Amino acid sequence: MPALTPFSSARLSLTDIDELITLLEIRVLGLSECLVSEGFVLELDGNDAPGIHYILSGVGLLHIGGSTTLTLSPHTLLIVPPRHPLKLEVPSRGAGVAPTVVSGREHKRVVDSIKRFRAGSTEPMTVMICGYFNASFGASIDLFEHLSAPIVEKFEASDRLDTYLRTAFDELMAQEIGAGAMSGALLKQVIVALVRRSLKSSALWMERFALLGDPQIARAFADMTARPSAPHTVESLAQTACLSRSAFMARFSTALGQSPMQVLRDIRMRQAAAQLRAGDLALDQVARNAGYTSRGAFVRAFRDIYGAPPAEFRTKALTA
Repeated sequence: MPALTPFSSARLSLTDIDELITLLEIRVLGLSECLVSEGFVLELDGNDAPGIHYILSGVGLLHIGGSTTLTLSPHTLLIVPPRHPLKLEVPSRGAGVAPTVVSGREHKRVVDSIKRFRAGSTEPMTVMICGYFNASFGASIDLFEHLSAPIVEKFEASDRLDTYLRTAFDELMAQEIGAGAMSGALLKQVIVALVRRSLKSSALWMERFALLGDPQIARAFADMTARPSAPHTVESLAQTACLSRSAFMARFSTALGQSPMQVLRDIRMRQAAAQLRAGDLALDQVARNAGYTSRGAFVRAFRDIYGAPPAEFRTKALTA
């Protein structure tokens, strides 16, 4: 076992965590720049995906979902649950002066496919990069899907999160080949920095990463993600988790919202889709790598997830 850390009481090994983070796929759904002048409030709608927000400069208040208000300062990182609208406020220094509320929907500019939201015409007092993303294992398991409260973490300039996010922003603006992959890789560095901070205590980990909060289930899940082609069964995964079959099934479904075999299928299909997009393996080899000895069973499972048979999926991916 790894050396003892404040996280060791949770019993999920650091090796398992490292494996899971390695296999985590980050996809940027959109990034925007928000500029707010003194005495203004910028309203932003919620999104079905988790939000990521980082204060580049300035100070202010962030009102989340109508119930949570946070005081912001430079290098504050926030992960916001899905479907939570935001209000970024820079209060006026004048006593008793009510702020002017501006709707992001009505005050946005699109420059090279990137949205810029502006509240106020004077020099912006606060600048924030904000966006939405998926952090997933397999086709449907999102790390932050069940996040119930915002994650707030204060970083320092030396942590360079602003560099990662600005570079991701620039990648999306440039729209060169691989921009999506590059922006996802840059955002993953931000998520890894958050994971490292969260490992300082079991309480933080449980609060922020509920999906992986049950260490025995997370251990089995790590084995599934690391070895998708292995002949996993409910019984073998229960043994990995050191649980009875019934306890494993119940706790797995509670933690991930699906049965073990459904999750395993999603993980296998995501790997298969990536290999089909690469285009350098025969279809039968892709099927074997996904743990299928029957080509017909693989084709049916893939079509259920992606809405097209593997050969058609690959043709479309290679000609896109």
